[in-house]
Amino acid sequence: MMSENLKLARLYFLLLALSTVGRITLGVRKVPYASGHYLFSLVMLTIFGCIFYGAFCRRWRGLNLLEVAVLAGTLGLATQIVIFTATVGSYALGVETYFNNPTPLGSTLPVPFAVAVLRRLGGLMANTILASIWGALGWCMGPLLPDKI
Repeated sequence: MMSENLKLARLYFLLLALSTVGRITLGVRKVPYASGHYLFSLVMLTIFGCIFYGAFCRRWRGLNLLEVAVLAGTLGLATQIVIFTATVGSYALGVETYFNNPTPLGSTLPVPFAVAVLRRLGGLMANTILASIWGALGWCMGPLLPDKI
């Protein structure tokens, strides 16, 4: 089942990679967080991705609710691993990116590395669960799709 989920998620992983590069680029180019964060929002990518995958996989692949929740959780976990890794990398390289910006880390002042890691670990757990819920919501919307195109 996991290998099938990873196969299904290839398009999502491509979008995740493009969005991650976009966020890093905006941060490195010193585009203010308030002006650019929404352009490559990984949170919105996750929410919409999980809803779409949930709906489409129910309707056209016949996945049940649990299977969709696991698939969406996989998408959420992958996104959170990318966020965690990009945050650690930003601190390690001493580069200002949207991943070590104080605002998404819940502060107005620079956030120390250890605090940022703890916050990202919390996000890793919570947002993986939320992704499963978004996928389940998408699964509930699946019957709105036509049987065939």
